[in-house]
Amino acid sequence: MNHDIIGDIHGHADQLEALLTHLGYRHRNGAWRHPSRTAIFVGDFVDRGPGQLRTLELVRAMTDAGSARAVMGNHELNAIAWATPDPANDGHHLRPRLGEKGAKNRHQHQAFLAEVGEDSADHESWIEWFRDLPLWIEEEGFRVVHACWSPRHVEALRPMLVDGRLTPETAEAASRNGSVAYEAVETLLKGAEVELPLGHTFTDKDGHGRTAIRTRWWDSSLKTYRSAYIGPPGEEMPDFPIPAAETIPEPDRPTFIGHYWLDPREALAPLTNRVACVDYSVAKGGPLVAYRFDGEKDLVAAKFVAV
Repeated sequence: MNHDIIGDIHGHADQLEALLTHLGYRHRNGAWRHPSRTAIFVGDFVDRGPGQLRTLELVRAMTDAGSARAVMGNHELNAIAWATPDPANDGHHLRPRLGEKGAKNRHQHQAFLAEVGEDSADHESWIEWFRDLPLWIEEEGFRVVHACWSPRHVEALRPMLVDGRLTPETAEAASRNGSVAYEAVETLLKGAEVELPLGHTFTDKDGHGRTAIRTRWWDSSLKTYRSAYIGPPGEEMPDFPIPAAETIPEPDRPTFIGHYWLDPREALAPLTNRVACVDYSVAKGGPLVAYRFDGEKDLVAAKFVAV
């Protein structure tokens, strides 16, 4: 069956219904369905938009009906950590709720909490659904992951998962900076990161000094920190080669991602002939985007659809 890979929604239910309608899905028997296609959602269903629960209910109805599949985004991971008490720190949670960091986390998560009712039974029910989302979909002809397909991090995680899903123990470990699970989950759901050479730093969008950068992992031709850098413009990155051990091999099959808030003013197009991002910043006024995948080995711009 052919697939429609749908980008980050962030609670924009109206745009999701409009996109599904445009793609030929119709609501019947309690869920949106297509006669010959299956939707695949790349995660980040919550935070920011005005239709948090409508979005979740629509996506869940489709996955329950078999008319869609879905993977976890970093916002679902964050939601799990926000709701999970920290067994090593009484009165705290895996994602901080207190202090300056907690205030920042709450601001990011407020749209979801306001609709669901913080720590309510409904809240816990949705967290359980988030926990049941796989971290990736891997088929013979394609893959879907929220931010980055890194084979070494995937292989590190496989024995820690059950059917591709986080266990409670792995979810806890993924919240502990420095653990194998933390590095692997951060990479798959938030993107590839490499340490800058000693002595090099930059300032992120929040004014914090950083010693590591996110990279355009999907393009193996970008071999230096300067060319591979993703981040605030105007930062001068060192024009040194990234160590080979930190690079990610080119995907061997079509790979679909979200996460990267691509500029909606730019033409819709694959990042490479094997990697397509379907996040064009709907939460900042951009379009909600899908890629209509029919099994082709090389991805093409003509297969993108946006509303």
